[in-house]
Parts: sequence; C-alpha cells; structure tokens
Amino acid sequence: MRFPAKAEYACLAMRCLAGRPADAPPVRIREIAESESIPETYLVQILQRLKAAGLVRSVRGSAGGYRLARPARSISIAEIMEAVDTSEPEQPSGGSTPEPLARVWREARQAALHVLRRTALEELLPLPQGDWVI
Repeated sequence: MRFPAKAEYACLAMRCLAGRPADAPPVRIREIAESESIPETYLVQILQRLKAAGLVRSVRGSAGGYRLARPARSISIAEIMEAVDTSEPEQPSGGSTPEPLARVWREARQAALHVLRRTALEELLPLPQGDWVI
C-alpha cells in the first residue's frame, strides 16, 4: 500500500497544529511549512482541503493563521487522509488479479483503514518529557 505525499504532509501539518496549546495564537502557513519542511504553495492547497473538511479553522488578519477545529484526540488519521487524498484506491494488476489474491489485497486495505481510523492525531504528538510507555 502506498500513501501519497499529500496525505503525509497533511498529517505533519495537523501534528504541528495539534502540538500547540488551545489558547495559543493561530499558526501561520510559513511557520508550519518551515517546521515540517512542506513546500508553502503545496501547504496552502492542503490546508484549504482540511478546512473544507472541517478539520482546521482559519483566522484572518495580521495575527491570523490556522488552528485545529476539534481536539486532536477526536480527529483520526483516516479523516485527515480522506480530506486531502481524492484518488481512487489502487487496484493491483489492472483488475486481472485471481480472486484469492484480490481477497488478500482487500483484506490488507481494510486492515490499514482500521488502523488509520482508530489512530487519533493526538497519538502523533511526542510524549511529555519524563513519561514512559510501558
């Protein structure tokens, strides 16, 4: 399974926004682009799609920028990917795949979707220093 660069950039941009306190000022496009190494012109398109999907809000003006529309714990990675990736799922071998193998591909896609749906944006954030995962 391949994940488009656009989906990865969207997840990185959302992680950048999620790492800010709720009462922090909105984050400017240039700051997101620089901190996540995303081309600024590409990031503008991604943020527009995320906004249309209701995942981010924009604030206009000299102190404007972007912030999450919902808490990071309530946004799944699947939602982010679906907002920016409008391509159809890959069909291996142009549709001539024997049924047993096609079934395996479908199951693999479903398993990946399950992981993406159950993984919250919050899980992409680094743990606070001193916390241990056991």
